[in-house]
Amino acid sequence: MFSSLSIQRLAGAALICLLSACGSSSTRPDSRNDYVKTLPPIGNTLSKANVNPSQLLNRLTFGSNFTSDQQLQSVNMDRYLDQQLRARGSVVPNVIQAQINSMTITQLSMEELIHKLEAQRIEADQQKGVDDSLRKAYQQELNRLYRESATRSLLRDIYSPNQLQEQMTWFWMNHFNIHSGKHNIRAILGDFEENAIRPNALGNFRDLLRATAYHPAMQRYLDNEYNAFGHINENYAREIMELHTMGVNSGYSQKDVQELARVLTGIGVNLSGTPPKIKPELSHLYLRRGLFEFNPQRHDFGDKQFLGNTIHGRGLNEMEDVLNMLTRQPATAHYISKKLATYFVSDNPSDALIQSMANSFLQSDGNIPVTLRTMFDSPEFIASLGHKFKDPLHYAVSVVRLAYDGSYIVNTGPMLNWLNMMGQPFNGHPTPDGYAMDESAWASPGQMNVRFDIARAMAFGTPGLFKVDNMTLTDKPPAPALASSMYAKTMSGTFSPETRNALKQAKSPNEWNIFFLASPEMMRR
Repeated sequence: MFSSLSIQRLAGAALICLLSACGSSSTRPDSRNDYVKTLPPIGNTLSKANVNPSQLLNRLTFGSNFTSDQQLQSVNMDRYLDQQLRARGSVVPNVIQAQINSMTITQLSMEELIHKLEAQRIEADQQKGVDDSLRKAYQQELNRLYRESATRSLLRDIYSPNQLQEQMTWFWMNHFNIHSGKHNIRAILGDFEENAIRPNALGNFRDLLRATAYHPAMQRYLDNEYNAFGHINENYAREIMELHTMGVNSGYSQKDVQELARVLTGIGVNLSGTPPKIKPELSHLYLRRGLFEFNPQRHDFGDKQFLGNTIHGRGLNEMEDVLNMLTRQPATAHYISKKLATYFVSDNPSDALIQSMANSFLQSDGNIPVTLRTMFDSPEFIASLGHKFKDPLHYAVSVVRLAYDGSYIVNTGPMLNWLNMMGQPFNGHPTPDGYAMDESAWASPGQMNVRFDIARAMAFGTPGLFKVDNMTLTDKPPAPALASSMYAKTMSGTFSPETRNALKQAKSPNEWNIFFLASPEMMRR
């Protein structure tokens, strides 16, 4: 017999399902996203393998819960996967969307934000040594905007039914890592995710790479705004090959890096909004799109030799040629496939799986869903379910998704603190390579102690999640009801005998919650 709460949650799950991914099979993609039509027909690989639904959800989502289980059960595992691969957009409950809508990063464009901040920075610089409060206020505003970006991501990770898109958004944010501490990047990270990464996370890799290349956050972070004819800066050229596409030791040379840097000269940002003075004969080549700028007077128009091909000097279109060339390299297909398999399958995916995915990548011209589908249909993926160690973000989001399923948090501050304590703050990795995804990076005794502390805080309820400015917005913040949850009980039935025995010995519901959330099984997905 279902309780009234269960019925309400079931109805809510059905509504979410209809609003989002569950309706995606009948939703036609726009012309920019026609690549989803190339996905193979729905098969029965997962159903035939009798995959555990909870384990599948723990891999496809940020953490299994009752709502996602109902979303899956309303169709079947294979159709659910197909819907997740095709789903687009972030559909969250109205209460959560209202929080997102109230954010400055939602209400103002990146250009409006930066123009206001630049005026504030200039005024602060002019008053340096006279009134340092202006500089402090400027830094506080950067921190506030950064916190909004992290909060928006977390809210979507917790509540969006299009969970695969949320996971892929984070995967690509990590792949194209930008450290938040440089320049004014804290103010534009939200736009980088919203307009460069998110729309292309389940699209075509070439479109994704292009979107990152044209974004001011990437140009600023990797110093390409300083790259000019006669003053070459190789930073972005090197990383676009070493980390974004082909991978280290993949056949390119130092000469290729230098030639690519020449291609990228003149590409940068314009924070002032005032165009530079351009010679009349070059003015037709000048481009400014938002904060992005191509200044032909700073460009090297000589021909370049890149990866054995001649790139004729003619301006910004040289970069377009190079991006097309890089996305179609076998080394790129292999490198991207290995990273995806490491993220979704195991720390050491087989060469056979990587090659199979790389073949799909090349044959589909960089189609991300097709490449993922090859991986998800593999026996290696199915055999890996329940074994992949959770990085801090997956652990933090998974416990909140499970413990507070059906409740709406209003403050992500505690979660952001958890991520800081576990060593994985949003865009906090100091180098362009992003956070590691293997178990050895996150399974230290110190990490486990922090996770136990989080489990203990969650077990007794985390009222901070329901407070804003120390004011509780509900009469009584909801406490996790895991010990009495049929879904959690069912999950625990698949745990090891040792874990089940520990749960049986719990002396109170809160203690049961601690043992459950701190169990070895909750550390894996």
